[in-house]
Amino acid sequence: METVDTVVWALWAMLPAYVPNNAAVLAGGGRPIDGGRTWGGRRVLGDGKTWRGTLVGTAVGTVLALGLTQAAPAVSAVLGADLPTFPFRAGLGLAFGAMLGDIGASFLKRRTGRERGAAFPGLDQLDFVVGALLCALVAAPSWFTATFPLPVLAVVVVATPVLHVVTNGIAYLLGLKNEPW
Repeated sequence: METVDTVVWALWAMLPAYVPNNAAVLAGGGRPIDGGRTWGGRRVLGDGKTWRGTLVGTAVGTVLALGLTQAAPAVSAVLGADLPTFPFRAGLGLAFGAMLGDIGASFLKRRTGRERGAAFPGLDQLDFVVGALLCALVAAPSWFTATFPLPVLAVVVVATPVLHVVTNGIAYLLGLKNEPW
């Protein structure tokens, strides 16, 4: 795979993981997953992690994966590069895993005394990636190994933090986020 093809492949393959947390924010509100419980005097997760957001984020990411599968042949022809398709289990694994990764990061932030919205460099940019990739591996192992060889994983790990910082900065400037991370 050529370098440009690898980058395009990696970003396309991660779209069902990139979108769920944004969709969860747009779904907004609802009952917190932790039910308001505390551990060691701190919330387990906080008000930002809700059942509604998790379900909506997972659904949006999964539906996106199905749409990308339908669009892949036409987009591949236009780009002149092959693009991956997503079996249902792979799309669900990427989307749900992204949500789980973000929930896990929230748990770690609370344990280290960080408040909701506080920066945690590295974790903030890759939490959902780790969750998405692990869940996709469990849900669709053969698809995962064919879709994410080492060069593609390397692109994901390098490109995702850059995309995360740029898109969050834009959202902050547009007043859509309270903090630029």
